[in-house]
Amino acid sequence: MPNLENCEKISNAFGPSGYEHEVSDLVTSLLGDCSVRRDGMQNVYASLPQNSGKPLVMLDAHLDEVGFMIQSITANGLLKLVPLGGWVEHNIPAHTFLIRNNRGETIRAISTSKPPHFMSAAEKSAPLSLDNIFLDAGVCSYEDATVLLGLEPGLVAVPDVQFSYCEKTGIMLGKAFDCRLGCAGLVEVMNRLKNADLNIDLTAAFSTQEEVGLRGAKITAERLRPRLAICLEGTPADDTFTAPAQAQGALKKGVQIRYRDGSMVAHPGFVALARSIAQQNNIPHQMAVRTSGGTNGGSIHLAPGGVPTLVLGIPVRYAHTHYGYSAAADMDAAVELACSILQALTPELVDKLNPEI
Repeated sequence: MPNLENCEKISNAFGPSGYEHEVSDLVTSLLGDCSVRRDGMQNVYASLPQNSGKPLVMLDAHLDEVGFMIQSITANGLLKLVPLGGWVEHNIPAHTFLIRNNRGETIRAISTSKPPHFMSAAEKSAPLSLDNIFLDAGVCSYEDATVLLGLEPGLVAVPDVQFSYCEKTGIMLGKAFDCRLGCAGLVEVMNRLKNADLNIDLTAAFSTQEEVGLRGAKITAERLRPRLAICLEGTPADDTFTAPAQAQGALKKGVQIRYRDGSMVAHPGFVALARSIAQQNNIPHQMAVRTSGGTNGGSIHLAPGGVPTLVLGIPVRYAHTHYGYSAAADMDAAVELACSILQALTPELVDKLNPEI
């Protein structure tokens, strides 16, 4: 069973792309005896005690969540939006969001939707456009939005969802499971291995701005220059619309080991090692060949010199919407596999996967 308290805290935290400060503070507080530092982009680096000469392996998960930024405010107080990360328009209307103003207050708002009573048949069948979706903070004028509520352009909003766990089903529900479950998993890996006798040096990088272009991971990988990297990611589940035999991101089927996606073709030797270790340790796992999408692995594997990178996924239903479902057992499998791989690595095996030139 994963540490559900940590999952809850990290999932509930406020932190869209570029505004991850609260999440950075939180994971820093949860990292126990690790040596923790932070850079100017709010990337967090947590290291176990290191020994000169051992190869460095980097863990990665991203802190940010999809959200919105206020671009402007209309005369009647509605908030025009710019997305931070990938949204599908028809998932946006008629939900509640949280906005933080510059006074430190949290303002609740509803994403607008036109009542069917006022819609023509053509409007009902037409595709939605973000240009026609606003946030409504419950005011009637520009002055009320700005003066009473302290709203202004540049503030950001995130889905208004609280984490919960169903003991009967073993399923977690919450927002931002992409990639807050990965962050909670990294905390668990680092705390579990803090007294382990590893043959590598280990640093976990909690990166920012993944949802707007894998930006934080570009910095973390260039700073650390790791020999290998493992990403823990909340990956989109496909088991609600794909035949069981073809589903590769199913809940309760284990950790997802990714062969390729739109950002990276995984190192075949690293994938084979992960599969072998999963089989040896009876860790439930599923293989994924994705035709699109991407992870921080897309930036990390292109760091100077090239970095063999493995993506371990925790399947998340309804990623990039308000709500996600994930199985606690799949998160357990991801943490167990990451720990098992790290304990199995030796300098010789690292050299085999990434020879020094």
